[in-house]
Amino acid sequence: MIVKIVLLFLVAMGVLAMFGKLRFPGQARLDAMKCKSCGRYRIGKGPCTCGRGGRG
Repeated sequence: MIVKIVLLFLVAMGVLAMFGKLRFPGQARLDAMKCKSCGRYRIGKGPCTCGRGGRG
């Protein structure tokens, strides 16, 4: 009985790992919205509040 529970747990963890590796649509667009120097998300078209990131 315990072997079945352990096997089901391992299978469930494997399935979750497969779903975790999927790339979500729009992920590249979200990464492009981050400031390159501080890593914060920029809202709008202006420069980042850190003053170093600019619009790149």
